[in-house]
Amino acid sequence: MAAPTFFSAIVRTRRCPHFQGLQAVLRPHIPAAPTTCMVVRTKKRMFIPKQARREKQFQEDPVAAMKSQGIIPDEKLDRQVNISCTPEVMDPYIPPEGDGRQSVLSKEGAVQRLSSAKALATSQLSIRKIKEFDKEFSTKTFAGTAQEIYKEANSCLANFNTRNRHRLHQLVTEKCYPDMVRGFKFRTIRWTFQESVEPPKVVHVRHNDLISKGNVYGQVTVRMHTRQTLAIYDRFGRLEFGDENLVKDVLEYVVFERHLVNPYSSWRMHTKIVPSWAPPKEPVIRTMFIPKSQKNPWDRAWDSEDPVPTPSEEAVREFEELNAELNRKTGYNYAPTEPKETKEVTTTT
Repeated sequence: MAAPTFFSAIVRTRRCPHFQGLQAVLRPHIPAAPTTCMVVRTKKRMFIPKQARREKQFQEDPVAAMKSQGIIPDEKLDRQVNISCTPEVMDPYIPPEGDGRQSVLSKEGAVQRLSSAKALATSQLSIRKIKEFDKEFSTKTFAGTAQEIYKEANSCLANFNTRNRHRLHQLVTEKCYPDMVRGFKFRTIRWTFQESVEPPKVVHVRHNDLISKGNVYGQVTVRMHTRQTLAIYDRFGRLEFGDENLVKDVLEYVVFERHLVNPYSSWRMHTKIVPSWAPPKEPVIRTMFIPKSQKNPWDRAWDSEDPVPTPSEEAVREFEELNAELNRKTGYNYAPTEPKETKEVTTTT
């Protein structure tokens, strides 16, 4: 049954000019007729370049795509969001220039009192809002409580260990904690609180909603004028900043914050306000380990501090013996020769 079918296929191809080349495949002894190539448009197919496929794979599963390319992915690719504190200061307090140095009876002191009285109305509205959540809140008693929080937080930072680290988390916000501990891993801090030059005072109160309406946060700015000592040592025990025996007057504006909606929250230190007119800080003395210099013994003669070495008698004798043996083997005289003195000979005629 296969033979007639095979023959009929050959006969049909002989009549069709487009399939003349098929005879050369089925019957090699028959010469193939010249064939023509025609361009036939096929179905359009979408081609995705390799780079686009990599980008699509990275968008779908970035960790697997980075591993396939030999890249170690980071442990935390997303930014953490913490709603227990705000990321910034609401309507920051602007300290008046010359605060702490100008007298109240002077012209500058009177201007300071007038500007603080204008902002008192806005602070009163925030105080009423805070009292809706914390009925025991009072600006008179809060200033002393804020100063105790400030002192305990700095003491925990100076004596930083596992126990004080957990306590420091309870005294400062998530925004303030990394700013306080950054750079103090291999350093030693010596901080002491001496006394208050002026009693602490609440100068600014604000509240605001975050993320959604009703999620209220309260911020209180406390002015502290104290006397402190601070000294920072590096890991080698060298002094980098400050002095333990030097007592300085410090004027600070510390912001305290509380998540008012949370009944289990408490007032914590949030940040500090540094006025533009504040004097610049003292530069930190950077120290580093300098290894001992290894001098070349042959270059000691060039060092002015070391004495010029003089060869010993035994070394001179060995050098002369080696020089004499070398002269005997080679026939040349390598010994330095001193120039002979020439005498002038006068002749009389």
